[in-house]
Amino acid sequence: MKQGQNQMASESREELLAFLGKHPPFKDMGAVALDALAASLIRVALTDGSLIVSPSDQPPDLFIIESGKVQARLVGDVNLTDQPLYELEAGQSFPLAAVAAKRPAINVYSALGDVLVWRLASADFSKLLMNSCEFNRFVLDHVAGLLDEARRQIETQFGQRNTDQQSLNSQLSAFLRPTVRVTQQTSIRQTMETMVQAKVGSVVVADAEDRPIGIFTQSDALRRVVTPNYPTSAPIEEVMTASPATISTHATAYDAMLAMATHGIRHLVIVDAEDRVAGVVSERDLFAMQRIGLRNVRRVIEAATDIDGLSQAAGDVRRLCLNMLGQGVSAEKLTQFISGLNDRLTRRVIEINLAQHDLFGLDWAWLAFGSEGRDEQTFSTDQDNGIIFVCPDFADRHELQLRFLDFARDVNQGLARCGFPLCKGNIMASNPLWCLTQDEWQERFTHWIRLPEPEALLNATIFFDFRPLYGNEALAKALRKWLLNQTANAKLFLRFMAENAVKASPPLGMIRDFVYDSNPDFPHTLDLKAFGARPFVDAARIIALAHGIPHSSTTERLRAAAEQKRLGNDDVNAMIEGFFIIQQLRLRNQRAGTPPGGENRVDPDKLNELDRHVLKEAFKQAKRLQSRLQLEYRL
Repeated sequence: MKQGQNQMASESREELLAFLGKHPPFKDMGAVALDALAASLIRVALTDGSLIVSPSDQPPDLFIIESGKVQARLVGDVNLTDQPLYELEAGQSFPLAAVAAKRPAINVYSALGDVLVWRLASADFSKLLMNSCEFNRFVLDHVAGLLDEARRQIETQFGQRNTDQQSLNSQLSAFLRPTVRVTQQTSIRQTMETMVQAKVGSVVVADAEDRPIGIFTQSDALRRVVTPNYPTSAPIEEVMTASPATISTHATAYDAMLAMATHGIRHLVIVDAEDRVAGVVSERDLFAMQRIGLRNVRRVIEAATDIDGLSQAAGDVRRLCLNMLGQGVSAEKLTQFISGLNDRLTRRVIEINLAQHDLFGLDWAWLAFGSEGRDEQTFSTDQDNGIIFVCPDFADRHELQLRFLDFARDVNQGLARCGFPLCKGNIMASNPLWCLTQDEWQERFTHWIRLPEPEALLNATIFFDFRPLYGNEALAKALRKWLLNQTANAKLFLRFMAENAVKASPPLGMIRDFVYDSNPDFPHTLDLKAFGARPFVDAARIIALAHGIPHSSTTERLRAAAEQKRLGNDDVNAMIEGFFIIQQLRLRNQRAGTPPGGENRVDPDKLNELDRHVLKEAFKQAKRLQSRLQLEYRL
């Protein structure tokens, strides 16, 4: 930026303070912080088209617009669901999230006409962030809003659709909705802006008689416009797909699916009897019409009388959940949905096996641990379970345990046949170590708490995230209440847990964007589970154990911490958004199919600019949560 810069002497302090006093967050700042800000600002005069900030600035400074307008344009491989072009006006600041994260901006900012801005150096921004609670809160709210918007963009990348059953024999006329049309002379830029405003993935190019002469999709935009940097002032006819494939309104969804498979396309223009545009059907639309509906899956699970029947239902569950991800269901809802259906499957496996074992009249419960215990299962999960039981005074404890172990062995094998692999670490109810009476579970937990050695800490991260799936839930609730009473004052144990948790540091680099781990089988990748989701999960667990929070879910634990005023509401909202951004990327990666062992790994260079930016912001939230632990436990 080679424009004229003037220190404060060229502008009276009173006028500057008056200007700042009109705009948030400066109008809410204390006098001392505001004076310090004013003393640090440099006034810059810019002419039309001047470049202010670009991704090459590392890190950028903050700019406050005094007068005029600034244009922000996204660069790189981005989704059309994001705004490709917008303007900033007087009083607005930029690039706030980039300066806060000390990373390059993802936008190019330039002057629209003559512009006056105030420049705050990155180092002075950091000082202001520490010295002004109001400014700190404003930045936090901005980043939380950015993560929320980014999550919505990821969800809409595939489109939001109904997950219930719809027949493939239905005529396409039953699914018609308003169709966006443009003429062949409409500019590419206007067409893309129309798609953004209408929130659609395609537009039909129609002639004067409303007959289709072309189609333009998001995929076309990336391949034919964004990547080759094609001039957006050109007419859409230069980049559209001419003579698009069409299908009659009287055709069925099955006909559309067959046509797409035959021609290798993802969109069909629906036309009426006179070949006029009636609508568009996409491959994404047809996902929602498949036979695998929620009601059908539940019905099959409940009606199954043997493991073979449940195994088929388990396959339907996975296909349904994969389609739900493709239809844009959020990570929070989808992981809960996966866990909910897996719970139904597990309960039905238990019920089928109970008929073969004499456990009538016994007091017991089946426990889920780990991700299932937290209601956070993804597509890639194995078994983590146990049994808690009561041994009556008149019974032989060893003989009773053998009966439960025999039963649990059949359940574990049944679950394996339904697609839940046996736990490699043998954390299963069929293992005598994890089939215990209530007193024995308490003894086991007490040992881990009093002697927090590495193995004990590892066990705590798995077993302390438990919930009941079948049987007497009161046994699990009593165990949870007892556990929280023990950990509330276990300062040494909690400190060791926190020390262990912060070792899994999010892979953010000081110089480059990400720090890759040294796994030789998956070079140049990041482990989204170990260094992305785990920091959130571990920190939430420690907070729950320290402050008597009975929930096992990561998000419920964080929200409860906010209710207890342990964390700020805005802090928690941003952290939860970051957690689900990572979960969404994990689910997408697993849906795409990866080699064994790579289910939770991603190569950042294969992500588009928006996803890379979102991932960095999510890691930033994980880092902030770990910083809370470091501060509280003086690590």
